Amino acid sequence: MSTDPFRRLPAGRHPVNVAHLVLGVALLGLVGIWGLVQGDVVSLGSVRWLMPLPWVLAGLAGLLATTLGGRREARKDDRPRAE
Repeated sequence: MSTDPFRRLPAGRHPVNVAHLVLGVALLGLVGIWGLVQGDVVSLGSVRWLMPLPWVLAGLAGLLATTLGGRREARKDDRPRAE
């Protein structure tokens, strides 16, 4: 497994940076909750229950990216090689 962050996958894709994905999902969730509070859609009493949601969703996104990315790499390595 290569550790080169600039390597390209066969379809022109680049590998997912899991840390960026997790922090991006968490930031979007926190900004969304802030917007709901500022728009008076959610009361301040409900924020106590909403604040963990971005972190849970970010963790789930990180787990999915890690497991699905590992499977894709494993499948690529299992292909028969032409000699």
